[in-house]
Amino acid sequence: MKNLKVLGLGFFLVLTNVVIAQEKKVYQDFSAELKFDEQFFFNEPLYEGQHRNYFSGALQPEYVVEWDDDSQTFKVVLFGRLDQYDNRRTHFDIRELYWQKVKGSTEFSVGLKKVFWGVTESSHLVDIINQTDVVESFDGEEKLGQPMVHVSQFTSFGILDFFYLPYFRKPTYPGQEGRLRTPFVLDSDEFDFHDGRSEWYPSFAARYSNSVGPFDLGLSYFHGIGREPIVADLTTFNPQFAQIDQIGLDIQATTGPVLWKYESILRQNDILDMFALVAGFEYTFGNVFNTGADVGIVAEYLYDDRDELAFNSLQNDVFTGVRLGFNDIQSTDFLFGTIIDLEHSTKLISVEGSRRVGNSWKVELEARLFRDVDQVELLYFFRQDSFAKATISKFF
Repeated sequence: MKNLKVLGLGFFLVLTNVVIAQEKKVYQDFSAELKFDEQFFFNEPLYEGQHRNYFSGALQPEYVVEWDDDSQTFKVVLFGRLDQYDNRRTHFDIRELYWQKVKGSTEFSVGLKKVFWGVTESSHLVDIINQTDVVESFDGEEKLGQPMVHVSQFTSFGILDFFYLPYFRKPTYPGQEGRLRTPFVLDSDEFDFHDGRSEWYPSFAARYSNSVGPFDLGLSYFHGIGREPIVADLTTFNPQFAQIDQIGLDIQATTGPVLWKYESILRQNDILDMFALVAGFEYTFGNVFNTGADVGIVAEYLYDDRDELAFNSLQNDVFTGVRLGFNDIQSTDFLFGTIIDLEHSTKLISVEGSRRVGNSWKVELEARLFRDVDQVELLYFFRQDSFAKATISKFF
């Protein structure tokens, strides 16, 4: 990873010199987000060294330069967090650091980027380009920057994306004093690479996307080191990173107030093949009682044929939720959701909400509640870790 940081610094210096040398108009923008979190766990910890309250602060500066009639862009997004107790959660990352060139219908990028695929609410199966920043979010929404060469070709029959990913980034798991961890502290540096591969084993990906009538669809293929560790036997619990071949399909159909959503993947490797899907809908009631607010009803079914060997505990589950969008000047919104296991007693309740305050502040609330967790579930390790978190952010 040190080599990547040196490469990133050199990349930044080269691109800065290129921009300064430009004679044409240059657009520059600098912004930053400073935020503070207070996370409170409702129950006493299960494991030694853990705490009930965690305070942390994070800074994310962003710098963008555009020149050559906006056909060239350089972007850098950095991220750093300082946590009160968990030394693993105190970390730094280059979220994005890339140069992009647009010529005609072709877009070329090189550097560290974040790329998102997916349409469903409860799980993003097809989203495989970036590694999850595990210590940042329980739901897997936060991602690490991924080194890549990315080419996008816009055609009359859709968009073709091609990716060369030269380096695999291992996830970081909570430390001894962190919560939402297993009884033993996981260290991905000790995870094996199947068949003697390493972080420098390259990966390749391609995706076709298009909009046809009410349908937005994406078809993807990935070959390389899978972002999720594979566990073939729970008795030995020896997670490994392995080469995989994955085909992904995501579809969203808009029919009036209803969004129909579907994602599925077929993954093959030498350790454990898998098929998984998420399918459901979101029905929106607009301008409820003439208040200007929207209410969305979300329902999704989740399936993973690995059963207890799934690393995400979503093998045969139903997600139901309610989304409230007030459409006010403060952009107030809430999402209430519950995942119910259809085979066991496990339930996961989630609450998320956010609201802008003034022109440069934002308040966010998040809660995750674990109820009746069956001991066969991976979530059983976190059965005492129900929490609520409040975040206040300042934008510059």
